[in-house]
Amino acid sequence: MTQVDFYILAAQTHDERALFACRLAEKAFSRGNRVLIQTDSEQAARQLDELLWTFREESFIPHALLSGDDAADDCPVNIGWQQDPGHHHDVILNLSAEMPSFFGRFQRFINIVIQQDDVLDYTRNHYRFLKDRGYPINNIDMRLR
Repeated sequence: MTQVDFYILAAQTHDERALFACRLAEKAFSRGNRVLIQTDSEQAARQLDELLWTFREESFIPHALLSGDDAADDCPVNIGWQQDPGHHHDVILNLSAEMPSFFGRFQRFINIVIQQDDVLDYTRNHYRFLKDRGYPINNIDMRLR
């Protein structure tokens, strides 16, 4: 069964959320995991693509946008926007308001929660959806750290 984690941040902006996603992607990549970062739009995916190149000077995370070509198959970190990734990943970092229909194919499903009303609303809906289907949920409250 897919492991489900909700990282609850004190952060209030989407930029802080994206930066936290980069740090999680870096950690997962360093552990040998294949990662999909799911966004709401191509524009959000492209912004995250740029951030992955620049968020830490000493960091290198090989990544690609999922644009329907085969080049992304060789990349350990992909960024998508609601399309089915097709190939296997270990971890999905969900930054999308939508619940990806394919999340159950991943070993780990991570939602990143910030203190913004719209994000709180849809992540609560994700939580209820997962809880109602019997997924064990791990809450990691980063506000306490």
